Amino acid sequence: MGNSNANKLNDLSRRAFMADTAKALFGVTIGSSLAEMYGQGAEVEHQVVHAPAGFGKAKSVIYLFMAGGLTHIDTFDPKPDMGTATMGKTETIRGASGIELGHYLKGLGKCSSELSVIRSLNSTQGAHSPGRYFMRTGYAERSTITHPSSGGWVNKMKEKSNTSLPGFVTVNCSNGHPGEGFFEPSYGPLPVGDATKGLENVKRRKHSTEEKFQKQLDLRKKLDQEFDEKFHQGYKNVRAYNGMYDSAVKLMKSEDLEVFDLSREDQAMHKLYGESNFGKGCLLARRLVEKKVNFVEVELGGFDWHTDNFTNAEQQLPMVDQAVSALINDLKQRGLLDSTLVVLASEFGRTPKINKNRGRDHFPQAFSAMLAGGGVKGGYVHGKTDEKAANVIEDQVDAGDLNATIAHAMGLQHDKVFYSPSKRPFKMGGKEGDPITSVFA
Repeated sequence: MGNSNANKLNDLSRRAFMADTAKALFGVTIGSSLAEMYGQGAEVEHQVVHAPAGFGKAKSVIYLFMAGGLTHIDTFDPKPDMGTATMGKTETIRGASGIELGHYLKGLGKCSSELSVIRSLNSTQGAHSPGRYFMRTGYAERSTITHPSSGGWVNKMKEKSNTSLPGFVTVNCSNGHPGEGFFEPSYGPLPVGDATKGLENVKRRKHSTEEKFQKQLDLRKKLDQEFDEKFHQGYKNVRAYNGMYDSAVKLMKSEDLEVFDLSREDQAMHKLYGESNFGKGCLLARRLVEKKVNFVEVELGGFDWHTDNFTNAEQQLPMVDQAVSALINDLKQRGLLDSTLVVLASEFGRTPKINKNRGRDHFPQAFSAMLAGGGVKGGYVHGKTDEKAANVIEDQVDAGDLNATIAHAMGLQHDKVFYSPSKRPFKMGGKEGDPITSVFA
């Protein structure tokens, strides 16, 4: 009798453990009918819980943010049948996978078999700062709170793979980036202003020996000891400050600090990515994910083309094309593309109608993004706009959905609730965001 009850208890415990494990790992629960069967003591053999497609395949993210409003019509959603009234000077090319792109993106066309293009983004924010904030956080900007960016969420939810390097790095990002939002400062990004200069102020002075440096650290701890003892337990910002200080010291002493030194790359690699600051940022991003940094965001501005859209496109888009296609091909050659999700996005698109200054104006109601690696399908297009690229007519997605997709690729629970200091609930996928699971292989 005792052994029988013990066996039943162990069996139920195993089932409960499996259910909890499935929920924790995959964000799913056992179906109600199966749960009822468990409750009745029915036996279910060979029950296997499968992870959704693409779940957790990405170990790192490289987020390429095109600040200013990247024109979707001249890049990822051209309309070859609309003539010059909509397309102007932009021609349409067919990539290796059959995806149609603007002719400025010849390099991405050649590696389009690695791309998933999203043509159905929609935003409620038509101004630059609110639009960038919305895309990065999945929430509308508010004066009373700062929401975490997708990098802040990842840094909070995913354990660092390389403990001597920061989990979140931004490169050339402008002021106003939400960073860690309401999370502790320790989850914020390490900002790099210029990829070619690396971390200029990290190394200690040359004349400072290890002994002198350690004495300085000991003195700092001694001076702060009374304050720390009084406030360490009750104030998380005090704990976060100490944690950030310790992390900075650890980084200063780390051999991995050389990852920020682009001079260690040969000239052929520099030529591959191009001489632009954006190209250098993409090269630095590749070096960082090689060292298992979880999230790297590289920003490129200058897409607010109200005037001379096509002159600007001819000058800037080939540079973007070179750097991004080099990044994708380089990651693939090094065996890193499957484990690195590359995201290219912007705050909104540009008007299909060309204005009197030969430019395009702000257009949040329909625009595009691009994904590569990290378990996504290659040669795939998600969503559709109408014949003028003016309205989403199939599979509309928003910023919350895109951030939820990043979470899904990294094996994170996009709908896990975290509370702000004011006790309000927030999720990485925004209020109602869901992963775009169709983009995953």
